[in-house]
Amino acid sequence: MNPKRLLTRSLREHPRGAALAEIMASALASVDPAQAVRRYLRREGSAVIVGARRYELHADGRVIVVGGGKAGAPMAEAAHAALGDVIAAGLVVVKAGHLGAAGAQVGPITLCEAGHPVPDQRGADAAEQMIQLLGDVREHDLVLVLVSGGASALMTLPAPGLSLADAQGLTNALLRCGASIGEINTLRKHCSRISGGQLALHAAPAQVAALIVSDVVGSPLEVIASGPTVPDPTTYAEAWAIIQRYRLAPEVPPAIVAHLRRGMAGELFETPKADAPIWQRVQNQVIASNATAAEVAVAAARQQGFHSLVLTTYLEGEAREVGKVAAALAREIALHARPLERPALIVAGGETTVTLHGAGLGGRNQELALGAVSALAGLDNTLVIALATDGGDGPTDAAGAVVSGETLARAQALGLDPAISLQHNDAYHFFAPLDDLLLPGPTLTNVNDLLLIAAF
Repeated sequence: MNPKRLLTRSLREHPRGAALAEIMASALASVDPAQAVRRYLRREGSAVIVGARRYELHADGRVIVVGGGKAGAPMAEAAHAALGDVIAAGLVVVKAGHLGAAGAQVGPITLCEAGHPVPDQRGADAAEQMIQLLGDVREHDLVLVLVSGGASALMTLPAPGLSLADAQGLTNALLRCGASIGEINTLRKHCSRISGGQLALHAAPAQVAALIVSDVVGSPLEVIASGPTVPDPTTYAEAWAIIQRYRLAPEVPPAIVAHLRRGMAGELFETPKADAPIWQRVQNQVIASNATAAEVAVAAARQQGFHSLVLTTYLEGEAREVGKVAAALAREIALHARPLERPALIVAGGETTVTLHGAGLGGRNQELALGAVSALAGLDNTLVIALATDGGDGPTDAAGAVVSGETLARAQALGLDPAISLQHNDAYHFFAPLDDLLLPGPTLTNVNDLLLIAAF
């Protein structure tokens, strides 16, 4: 990542702005999915090494590569570079616009583009092809699964009796209500033929090794990408409780409601639990996470002369409220040198949520930044930066936004009111005229979000 692609007006005009762009670039480089795959995957003669485990390939054994996510293209390229001709076939689903330099074919691995965050027919068709590809795997085969954030939507394969339109309706309702990623994925797992450990079922009796780039707070395996190769501890009853918690029954498609009720009544098979025998032949390995990026950001900041710390990698909550907290921390540093003396940079990682009230444009990072504008107003040499590590925040081309103590005054000069923009969830059109949207383009990785709070 070229740091110049992360410069906004506020960063360009501040003497330490270029340093902050370099810190963000270093954090993104540390979770480069291709490098992560290369660290955990290699070939030694007739053996494939995945992490600490060695898989001896029999004469008739094959390696099949499947998976999905925003980092799918560089992961597939690195897997092919590591294993070469032992890969017999593969199919990986990536977000539209996230193909790598190699394009749609990486050796025998086909890359399919699909919609995200709302699933589309391309993703459903690719997921069906993936299941067909696994249909003839044998005991001596190794299925290598490449998983990164976004795979839940990209590999949507509705459960029997449900349609793609049902899955889309469920996704839209969940994105609007402010549910956490764990809650969203609990529902996805119980309306899918792939999520919640079911991809591992399709891959039996082969051995399965999954390389996972985590985009979930704390990296719980069962939540990342809805856990396609992991035992699912959740139940139909828990999925239904989420529907009730957010009063979604009138909003989700009737087929979803009927499906969940059938599941609770015991008429449908549950997702595979930890006592299922298939897990004896499944390995799951997290190869990059938000914690990696946050720790590297702090190390890079110290090299740039900042006092720096990781505040948390478990950042959650309503985005606009988290923005107010970020501004409060910046004010504490600026006025009282707590918890760090200036120049200071606090780094936090995680994933906030947005409850939609209006029909504006934005994403959780942009809304977080917007929530900080009024609280940060008037503070000299302070910045709050909210960054989606995948380069795409919500349904926009921005990865987040930058706020300074001057943002409110600049906005008012243009007739922009942060309160009105928050009311309409319209952070994008607030920051775009200010030239303070982060626009790096797709980074081809995805490890949640980073929040940088700086005071000089």
